[in-house]
Amino acid sequence: MELRHLRTFVAVVTHRTVTDAALTLDLAPSSVSEQIRSLEGSLGVELFERGPRGMRLTAAGDRLVEWAHRLLDQADQARQEVAATRPALRLGALETIAATHVPAVLDRLAERRPDLRMEVSSDAARDALLRRVAGNELDAALILDTHGDLGELGFSLPTAALRFLDLEPVPLALVAAPGHPLAGRTPLAVEDLDGHKLLVNVPACSFWLAGERLLGTRVERVRAGGVPVMSAWAERGLGVSLLPEFAVRDQLAGGTLVRLPLDTPHLSLRLVWRADREAVPAVREMLYAAST
Repeated sequence: MELRHLRTFVAVVTHRTVTDAALTLDLAPSSVSEQIRSLEGSLGVELFERGPRGMRLTAAGDRLVEWAHRLLDQADQARQEVAATRPALRLGALETIAATHVPAVLDRLAERRPDLRMEVSSDAARDALLRRVAGNELDAALILDTHGDLGELGFSLPTAALRFLDLEPVPLALVAAPGHPLAGRTPLAVEDLDGHKLLVNVPACSFWLAGERLLGTRVERVRAGGVPVMSAWAERGLGVSLLPEFAVRDQLAGGTLVRLPLDTPHLSLRLVWRADREAVPAVREMLYAAST
């Protein structure tokens, strides 16, 4: 049982198909399939059920997942200690919050452990970040969710055991241009939005999911784009938008947007990591720094 086979196994588990795993590993799909067969041969069991919809873990494969992560983590730690290299922490964050919330975490971590190197990557897709955490491509990721269990906002989770820490609430605001027909309505009820347009991004977006919880499906959705595009379109009177307060603070202060008087939910800024990684000293330091 070779480490390279375990890395390939974890990649297939994370990305669910041989093709996607091959792209991640920069290998040919045939090489990925060959390594999985070699691993199965060395263990004497089948690890996956092959089907038209991809690879599904067998009971034996499911048992191997935690062992594979553990062995790969130990190998990485051994390599760092033997080579006397500075450990690097890999933090991922949604693009929406990378500029506003990550710097504080980095500052606190630098105070606690100035010897640690931090590698930060941002992504517009929450699911991609979670897959990279599950596949040990990231040590942790900052995402947006609602209060309660992980994924309660309405998104799916990878198969790996994940844990999370709520860092702070992220208030949302329903905003529109000052001349919008709803701008002067008070009080405002959900029913008052019937027939109006809600500017949104993609269905998996946290603000799309939050809008569904608040407004259901009664409001017409208009695909705009990311937070800056939704805000700009709202300023032009093309619809209303549900956005984080921090993203539209300047527009609200400058009067180019107004907040509609409807109670809106808070999201939660969450740090997510793989459960079997929290004993790693550098990861533990990051958790302490983030929660301070």
